[in-house]
Amino acid sequence: MIILVAGAAGPAGQAVVRRFADKGHTVIGVDKSGADGTLAVDLLDFDAVKKLARDIEAEHGRVDGIVHLVGGWRGSKTFAETRLEDWDLLHDLLVRTLQHVTLAFEPLLKASERGRFAIVSAKAAERPTQGNAAYGTAKAASEAWTLAFADALEGTGATANILVVKALVNKAMREAAPERKFPGFTDVDDLAGAIDGLWDTDANGTRLDLTRE
Repeated sequence: MIILVAGAAGPAGQAVVRRFADKGHTVIGVDKSGADGTLAVDLLDFDAVKKLARDIEAEHGRVDGIVHLVGGWRGSKTFAETRLEDWDLLHDLLVRTLQHVTLAFEPLLKASERGRFAIVSAKAAERPTQGNAAYGTAKAASEAWTLAFADALEGTGATANILVVKALVNKAMREAAPERKFPGFTDVDDLAGAIDGLWDTDANGTRLDLTRE
């Protein structure tokens, strides 16, 4: 399979890349930083994203999976302290990059017999706290966009789904705080496994809750 991972240089991206590469799939990792061997593409640049889609189409003709892991977090102690500059940043990271990728890659995903698209959302989209107003709103918007994308894919063999976490944890975080329990957090390797499992189901437009208490 041909798998595109957006935000591939972060811990979650590395786990997903490792999961699919170890299974022998062709993995195209994209990250603005270009770190860890990823392609340096600014997903806020729609022309750059469309060029990426053209290049992948020319080489592979399709995309079998797109895992959108571009993220970020900003928050405040109280609702009144919310900074609208944080909203601007989160809108770009969580919503605008998603829009660019889905609009540019829809034809390539449909060209696959079993194309799969996934984003990672957060419990904050369901019940945002006052300090998470901007973050929760951006996550909710990204979910709505993904569900609209799922509707566009209905009947094509391709699907789009949402994986919900409280937060993510990785080996480095555990080693840095061995006494911490990380209740409700989802390990990045478990996230990668859940994404891999999307090829075992035809579910489309669903929210899969990965939180663990």
